[in-house]
Amino acid sequence: MPSQPSKDLETFDNPMPTRDYTIRIDVPEFTCLCPKTGQPDFATLKIEYVPDQRCVELKSLKLYVWSFRDEGAFHEAVTNRILDDLVKVTAPRFMRLTAEFNVRGGIYTTVVAEHRDARWQPAAPVTLP
Repeated sequence: MPSQPSKDLETFDNPMPTRDYTIRIDVPEFTCLCPKTGQPDFATLKIEYVPDQRCVELKSLKLYVWSFRDEGAFHEAVTNRILDDLVKVTAPRFMRLTAEFNVRGGIYTTVVAEHRDARWQPAAPVTLP
């Protein structure tokens, strides 16, 4: 197998650090295990962030997400852990992680976690005619 799961997240220099802009990443194939039953849990991860000096490299993100496949984790815990790991390596101005878990026992779970740098002020929304 040419690739293996990895907890190492790589970054690269933000090509436009003087501008606020949003990066949106959808990860439709996240899997982990239910810590109670050991059965697989499936989710779509939606990452939105305003980078500062660093951006996350997508192949490393793919391998990082893969690394949870055989780990037991509650939805709330794994969502916050992933956000913390991404914030640690990228130090973004703002980041939101939305984890939309598939149905389990007739219940859908969505967990939303956010990070905001205390020094960052978002621009006012623009309304176009």
